[in-house]
Amino acid sequence: MQLRSLRTQLLAWLLVPLAVFVAFNSWVAYRNAAAMATVVHDRILLGSARIIAEQVSYEDGTLQVIVPPAALELFQSDSHDSVYYRISSPNHGLLAGSDDLPLAPIAPVTSRPEESTFFDTIFRGQPMRVVAFSQPVFAAPEHGPVLIEVAQTRRSYNELAELLWMHTVQQQLLILAAVVVLLWIGMRRGLAPIMQLRNTVQQRGPNTLEALDLAAVPYELAPLVNAMNDYVRRLEKHMAAHSRFIANASHQLRTPLTVLNTQVDYGLRSADIDNKNVALTAIRKGVQHGTKLVNQLLMLSTAEMRARPPYEDVNLVAIVKTVLENLALLAQNKSIDLGFEFDEDSITVRDKLSMLDELVSNLVDNALRYTPPGGIVTVSAMREGDQVILRIEDSGPGIPENEYERVFERFYRLQTDHAEGSGLGLAIVREIAAACDAKIILSAPLTHQGLIVTVILERHWH
Repeated sequence: MQLRSLRTQLLAWLLVPLAVFVAFNSWVAYRNAAAMATVVHDRILLGSARIIAEQVSYEDGTLQVIVPPAALELFQSDSHDSVYYRISSPNHGLLAGSDDLPLAPIAPVTSRPEESTFFDTIFRGQPMRVVAFSQPVFAAPEHGPVLIEVAQTRRSYNELAELLWMHTVQQQLLILAAVVVLLWIGMRRGLAPIMQLRNTVQQRGPNTLEALDLAAVPYELAPLVNAMNDYVRRLEKHMAAHSRFIANASHQLRTPLTVLNTQVDYGLRSADIDNKNVALTAIRKGVQHGTKLVNQLLMLSTAEMRARPPYEDVNLVAIVKTVLENLALLAQNKSIDLGFEFDEDSITVRDKLSMLDELVSNLVDNALRYTPPGGIVTVSAMREGDQVILRIEDSGPGIPENEYERVFERFYRLQTDHAEGSGLGLAIVREIAAACDAKIILSAPLTHQGLIVTVILERHWH
């Protein structure tokens, strides 16, 4: 399960390696404690063997050994270990002690005085630590050295090793506990700015879109706060645009509804059939205008969402042909020469929102509505390098160059504009183009009056 708590993740990243280190250090401490206990144990054994060796003498042609109490008192402890010894000579055999005590796997070098060897063995069912000590007899060197073995069970050794190890582990656990407490306190203080930032955001009102203050924010949180402030600015701009859109849309819808209500009242009050028909005709025209306005508003709202679905391949030539077929009747009623020029039957472009046909339809519809009867509207599509150029040219009144930007605003109409419309056509075109990563350029024809709308689209490579 994924940890969602930042404090828990920080503690895990800090404490898990620290716990592994403590475990490894505990293992090392145990080995060190065992080594130290071995050294202490071996020194006691060797001390006992030296005391016994000092009591070896040669008298009356025989080797004599007296084991003094001091040699065994070294092993006195609360562990009550068992102690065994054996003293032997190559020429005289066993001199004292237990004859069945195991010999050293590697005997001490007899040519070296006071040579000792330590080894572990099992004696009488108990683990033992044994020292084999070689002591020459200076009074009778021809009798060879005396081998002294002293063995002790390992209870005191184990207890000493465990005591040393537990002492070290307790210290490390205390240090680990202190580190955990300090880490917890440090993280609470370190994460306090995040909690304060959370409280600040939670306490803000629903209509508060002010930027967050960066003065009290740590350096590490500055990118997050900057991103939030940038989002707030974009949200404020978006909400302001929506507020203006709603206000303008309400105004645009209020007028047609008011006119429709007046026409209905006129038709109901009129007793003449001709007057009623005139009122019904006007009502139908108003309903058609209102329907188109609502559709445009919905289309504009959809384009504003700027969704990012996967690209789909569309044939621009087929889209333009379909649009021209749908608008052919409008062009015929106004005696407008509507033409289409293209150099390939298939020009594939990338369309994100599947609304490229709406873009073409709005541009051609605007050109037909603003072009006077008997005019010309020409649509062309061609490739230019990695781009596809869609151009709509008309012979209408055109747009002054200083108005090129304003005509893309919602509900904006030129003062000399007497054609029917809501002022949303070019606004919809710009939003669809932005969603499709296309560019729109307005210009005037060089040879005649009118307007050229150029749309630059990204070509799709197969």
